[in-house]
Amino acid sequence: MKLHPSTTKQYQTVTGYDDSGVEINARRYAGSLIVMPETAPRDWDVAAFEQLTAAHFAQILADRPDVVILGTGARQRFVHPQLSAALTMARIGVECMDNQAACRTYNILMGEGRKVTLALIIETGANA
Repeated sequence: MKLHPSTTKQYQTVTGYDDSGVEINARRYAGSLIVMPETAPRDWDVAAFEQLTAAHFAQILADRPDVVILGTGARQRFVHPQLSAALTMARIGVECMDNQAACRTYNILMGEGRKVTLALIIETGANA
């Protein structure tokens, strides 16, 4: 799905997505990544939801966002609280949703000026 252009071109904006990847500022990504409004997207070493560890969330904690939008693939799944405990203890919210909802929600929060992180799991070799 292509999204409409916005006035947030100086920020990292989701400009499209489908089952096999996502576009950030019209650049295609086919693997899991971490996206924040003011920094370039970076690879996130998560091949599948089931492979998430506390270390993956520690990577996000270092950025100190206000909220994390976790895209869990083609369907919404919830992480075990032990995995995201470090974020919770730092008073950083974690919202789990399917990738499409995660992309839309990230754009809305980013457009509102929130310090949001999109952690998107794109399962390679599968229809996420």
